[in-house]
Amino acid sequence: MLITLEGIDGGGKTTVAGALEDELPADRAVFTREPTDSWYGDSVGRSIDDDDADPLAELFLYTADHADHLSRVVRPALEAGRVVVSDRYADSRYAYQGATLAGTVDSPMQYIKSVHEPFTRPPDATLYLDLPAELGAERAGATNKFETEAYLKDVRRNYERLIEADPDRFHRIDATRSREAVVAEARAIVSELL
Repeated sequence: MLITLEGIDGGGKTTVAGALEDELPADRAVFTREPTDSWYGDSVGRSIDDDDADPLAELFLYTADHADHLSRVVRPALEAGRVVVSDRYADSRYAYQGATLAGTVDSPMQYIKSVHEPFTRPPDATLYLDLPAELGAERAGATNKFETEAYLKDVRRNYERLIEADPDRFHRIDATRSREAVVAEARAIVSELL
């Protein structure tokens, strides 16, 4: 089973991933993230820090990192019968790069999905940590171009479109609550899924 953690910056995805990792035995589950720690992920990191990075080129850096992640981590773990929990996955690209590419390509989210469709492995379930853009920007510290309130509002709208298109896969968690409440709900959902 592939479980992904999604939502705008500041929602607590990494905190939830750490809490779940403490619960699930290492021989049963693999915990991973995107961007990865590979050289592809390093390229993504450099692009994030470059305010002038071309949005289309940036999309393909993320896509290359995703393809490598699938072949190196996700597919081998799933084939070995392990649960995979990924802190961000393809939905982040649809939501974030969908916002970045607005005005650059027609129907940006659909375009990005069409690029991924031939090779990606869709998640079985997605925990969506939901919070308003202003709170996300405040928590994240607006340290890069993807963490501003205005941008995160567009990203959040894109997540809502993804949820509308696939409501059975998404499990919405109110991330405005305390860390303990968010982690407890995430643990309960994953326990039920497994």
